[in-house]
Amino acid sequence: MDGMQYLKIIENGSVVIGRDGRIEAVGAADSIKAVYSEASFDKVIDASGMCVLPGLVDAHTHPVWAGDRVHEFAMKLAGASYMDVHRAGGGIHFTVGHTRAAEVSDLVSSLSSRLKRMLRTGTTLVECKSGYGLELHTEMKMLEVIEEARRTLPINISSTYCGAHAVPKGKTVAEATEDILQVQLPKLKEYMESGAMKVNNIDVFCEKGVYDLTSTKSILQAGKEMGLNINFHGDELHPMNSAQLGAELGALAISHLEEVTDEGIAAMAKASTAAVLLPTTAYILRLPQPRARDMLKAGIIVALGSDFNPNAYCCSMPIVMHLACVNLRMSMSEALAAATINAAYALGCSRTHGSLEVHKDGDLLILNTTRWEHLIYQLGGHQELIRYVIIKGNIIYDNDRTMCL
Repeated sequence: MDGMQYLKIIENGSVVIGRDGRIEAVGAADSIKAVYSEASFDKVIDASGMCVLPGLVDAHTHPVWAGDRVHEFAMKLAGASYMDVHRAGGGIHFTVGHTRAAEVSDLVSSLSSRLKRMLRTGTTLVECKSGYGLELHTEMKMLEVIEEARRTLPINISSTYCGAHAVPKGKTVAEATEDILQVQLPKLKEYMESGAMKVNNIDVFCEKGVYDLTSTKSILQAGKEMGLNINFHGDELHPMNSAQLGAELGALAISHLEEVTDEGIAAMAKASTAAVLLPTTAYILRLPQPRARDMLKAGIIVALGSDFNPNAYCCSMPIVMHLACVNLRMSMSEALAAATINAAYALGCSRTHGSLEVHKDGDLLILNTTRWEHLIYQLGGHQELIRYVIIKGNIIYDNDRTMCL
């Protein structure tokens, strides 16, 4: 037992993380001390009077883009809907134009900055989508940018191909679907098989005026056959029966669900398909709030995501949890589970992330408070509350030293 990397103490409890970055032991301080009485540690963190939590998991983000859409916020405040902005040339298509023109180095730099902000707010595992390319070259460029971040940053990343984020200008849904099936997915499969990139999930924006049920099904099924987890946008602006489709396909998760039906909720519960709820989007777009209480009552695994993107510019999971409690009427315990173990489940990562258990990755937060609820209760207070962010046993962020590697 010599050479354990860290010992963390929270009042009368301890966590031991080994040199491999995995949790070796969790338990009462006295029992841990007895077992490891002869062990030496590279570092001991005395967390007396503090609180230890699993690292937060953000189950839905769009963090790779170029261009600034702050002007659209004024449009929304004046009453424009999401689709009004979309039809006026804003929204996804505005970002697509700028992202297509951006240099890889600029996209890497901006993504790195955004992910570091997420780290400072406690996120240790984040899902990152492509989707602002809508054609082969830029979609692959975005996935390469995500892969570069995975190689160079300590934050854990689950990568998602989202080429069906919108229908490209000048194409029909049928033409766009054919391009994805015959051009983009085959090239992605080639990259994955060569080891050039690792992609985990496939996403489609199943929505009225975007991808219908038929096109969504064909794209998701093709991705599933490539070994990708189905994790897609559904029932956001209109009841599309996306939830039923996802359940039929064995989807790992479906996001948004502001307009999900009772039948959709029942189908997801039966299929163990997670619901990734995005309270920031409903808040910013003034949409009906996702029916979190109905989903929880039905037994659905409810997860949370920030939906970080140019439309919903929030990279803080503590704020997302706060909104989930106030607007979605979730309890603080439910919100914490939704932002840790349930979000990890939605990404297929619950065996390694999302809770403090032996053999899982040593990803955790240490809070400067004796009660973890303050992380949710204090709206915006996480900037002072989070003392350490630790990933695989390494201190990535130390608030006292303002260090973020």
